[in-house]
Amino acid sequence: MFRQTLTVKRATLALIISFCALSALYVYQAQRPVVARPSVEPFNPQRGFTHVAKRALPAVVAIQIKKRAQSRASAGGFEEEFLRHFFGREFRGHPHGGGGGGGGEAVGQGSGFIISEDGYILTNNHVVGGADEIEVKLQDGRSLDAKLIGTDEKSDVAVIKVEERGLPSLKLGSSEDIEIGEWVIAVGNPFGLSATLTVGVVSAKGRANMGITDYEDFIQTDAAINPGNSGGPLLNINGEVVGINTAIYSRSGGYMGIGFAIPIQMALKIKEQLISFGEVRRSKIGVLIQELSPEVAEQLKAPSQSGALIAEVIPGGPADQAGLKAGDIVLELNGHRLDSSADLRNRVSLTPPDEEIKLKVWRDGEPQSVKVTVEPMERLHARAKRPPREKRARSATGAFGLEVQELSPKMARKLGLRRTVGLLISEVSHGSPAHRAGLAEGQVILSVNQREVASIKSLSRALKRAGNTALLRVWSRSGVRFVVLSK
Repeated sequence: MFRQTLTVKRATLALIISFCALSALYVYQAQRPVVARPSVEPFNPQRGFTHVAKRALPAVVAIQIKKRAQSRASAGGFEEEFLRHFFGREFRGHPHGGGGGGGGEAVGQGSGFIISEDGYILTNNHVVGGADEIEVKLQDGRSLDAKLIGTDEKSDVAVIKVEERGLPSLKLGSSEDIEIGEWVIAVGNPFGLSATLTVGVVSAKGRANMGITDYEDFIQTDAAINPGNSGGPLLNINGEVVGINTAIYSRSGGYMGIGFAIPIQMALKIKEQLISFGEVRRSKIGVLIQELSPEVAEQLKAPSQSGALIAEVIPGGPADQAGLKAGDIVLELNGHRLDSSADLRNRVSLTPPDEEIKLKVWRDGEPQSVKVTVEPMERLHARAKRPPREKRARSATGAFGLEVQELSPKMARKLGLRRTVGLLISEVSHGSPAHRAGLAEGQVILSVNQREVASIKSLSRALKRAGNTALLRVWSRSGVRFVVLSK
């Protein structure tokens, strides 16, 4: 009985001590001065994006370039129109040259942002490319001369540098993690109006085939981007850079609700090469690719429309040596899911030459893993591939509404084909299944349902076996693609 009473008293005493300790801790925390944490400030609807402006504006710069104007005949009109489109009235082609075809000085304005305290600045190639003088104006009023480190016309990324230390810089975020519908903030100097901030959302991701640059994977936004914003940062709600403002879609030359930014992950890879080599050294694996249409995806029994469809494998190239085939669908690269053919092209191009990559490929209804060693673009282009093969020319008409003839080596060379394999389309009946599928005279049918066709007889057999629907691989002067032919 005594022991039980002692145990109860001890337990009660322990509870009292714990309560007193928690009470003291609560009082201590309540009386402590509030210290601002280094974590991201939460969004306050009443204050809007003031926290982003305070962090970002000191690191955003205005860029002014001077370029000794060439004659209009040598410079061409396209470059000037391109600069006018992005710089607006701030680009003046020949302010001192009297408007003639001779000398003078071209002046342009754009934006950029500091990415390191020692003065490296990211901007656009079309802002500083070809400039003879570059001046950078900081938000504190200082003007500094900048040196061009490197530009990449194919992606429209450029790096410049000022000789100054202790500069404010922007924190870099992740363009891969940003999602459609997220808030984004565009900062720059539109129309020469410095320190301008506009707000919108991510409207789309992975925009390609826009005809703006060779390598495209744009973030689309409705944050207002105007001439002079080019080269400025696109920020997320935490004030981190997710893109470089680059272009607008406009019929008037001004903002119409659609702007494009280069993803920061792509820009950083290009930046590293520009700083290291002064240029971008791209790679290829030796394939021609296309997007997956719903009809082609169905014919190939693809798991989805994501990925890149291989339309042609260059003989002797890395893809050929690794065993890749036309009709393969590349789903992943080094574990990264590919959304489109442009996604594959961009990631391969920025892989260091002679590095091995791992591809996940969809073939014959199941996934496979393939390892490919990428090659420098120059080495791949230099490889000769044109084995001649003589064929007797004939013609025939099929039920699908097209006439074909066999290729001679002479005709193949004239067309620029690497191989004398396939059947040349000599005529397509208007309104026929072949016409509806987009087939036309001068194209070459390379395969039917993944099997090469080298003769009219083999084509007839293949189409007969296919029934009402056939998957054709077709060459044209614009490239090789898959086409679904249906009666």
